[in-house]
Amino acid sequence: MRSVEKAVSLGTSMLSAALAAALFKRVWKVAAGEDDAPDADDLERGWAEVLVAAMVQGAIFGLVKAAVHRAGAQAFRRRSGATG
Repeated sequence: MRSVEKAVSLGTSMLSAALAAALFKRVWKVAAGEDDAPDADDLERGWAEVLVAAMVQGAIFGLVKAAVHRAGAQAFRRRSGATG
């Protein structure tokens, strides 16, 4: 992988992580009515709340990562003229 491709890949990964974090924060605020999701080491929160927060966060991060990578692959295909 060329250095330009590596830089673009790193940039899109950072962008997708930032987007996913912002989306998760908004979803959690709407769903739970709280500004901050529970951390795994927050002993004031119950197991269910911590695990549901982790599940929702993982799903959002996976969805955003897949969407960004898919869009990048399609853009690369259009620009390069590659088929397949």
